Amino acid sequence: MTETAEAGTTALAPWLAAQRASLLAQRGHAWLLQGPSGLGQYRLGLELVRAWLCDAPTEHGACGHCRSCHAIDVRTHADLCVLMPEVQMMALGWPLSEKAQADIDDKKRKPSREIRVEAMRDAVEFSQRTSGRGRGKAVLVYPAEQMNHITANALLKTLEEPPGDVRFVLASEAAHQLLPTIRSRCLGHTMVWPADAEMQAWMQSQGIARDAAASFLRAAGGRPDDALALAHSGRSPQAWAALPQAVARGDVTALGDWAPAQVIDALQKLCHDLLAASVGAAPRYFALADLPKTPPLGALTRWSRALTKAARTADHPFNAGLMLEALVAQARNTLHSKH
Repeated sequence: MTETAEAGTTALAPWLAAQRASLLAQRGHAWLLQGPSGLGQYRLGLELVRAWLCDAPTEHGACGHCRSCHAIDVRTHADLCVLMPEVQMMALGWPLSEKAQADIDDKKRKPSREIRVEAMRDAVEFSQRTSGRGRGKAVLVYPAEQMNHITANALLKTLEEPPGDVRFVLASEAAHQLLPTIRSRCLGHTMVWPADAEMQAWMQSQGIARDAAASFLRAAGGRPDDALALAHSGRSPQAWAALPQAVARGDVTALGDWAPAQVIDALQKLCHDLLAASVGAAPRYFALADLPKTPPLGALTRWSRALTKAARTADHPFNAGLMLEALVAQARNTLHSKH
């Protein structure tokens, strides 16, 4: 699950604040923040560049009040270049280049779901310019695995020999997909997975009730940013708990307002938990009592492969309604399979 604009307004989690202080105490022109989704890579990366560009930084980060901090808040900082897929740029409120915005407005193409090579070339040119505010420049790339090989190679030389006072943060949810040459030119930082009690307390500080916080954290596989996004999505813990039995009945309405990618993600979590239960392991995303009877291992394995295949085209369904019906029918057939 990707991060949304919500992250920009949420108080920084204590485990992210601790990581920010640790990273700011170290020197280096390029960081690679890596780990599974939902652990705050984007937020931590943004906190680093805020501190680097701040007019009055402290060892704990940016001041939050100067002209530089304000410019980042309103997405207009002249010395910050943000590289993301255009769909995420738009979701997080970052402006696209004039040409890219015009192409999308004129319906010449859809917003990209990967980091375009044209944007990377603009970033390389940006890195060679003189700093406008005199505190250096910063480039934030997220999620870095959305660079294809051409885009990554366009960045490679600049990472190897950064011009002047530019610094880079690459934030990734699948660092193994990056070119080894990209990884080797960055200082690596593995995101901290916070303790359950710490996540629970943070969720409650965001206004989520204790029981609901525990349910959303379970549904998100213990990933706090994903759990908070679930809590803000309008879905209830009760609806999540009822999902396995609804799918077993073939009830499409239980997933009716979900996007295809969200449906597949939920079904993959259900499949994972049933696979775990079939070998005597504890489920991760649902309570054991909420799961239907475990079907044969072979049926679950076939379903898992089918869901992986469906995930590749989830963002471009030919007909979302038909896809949803097919996914639920497939799930129901699996859950009632005898072999």
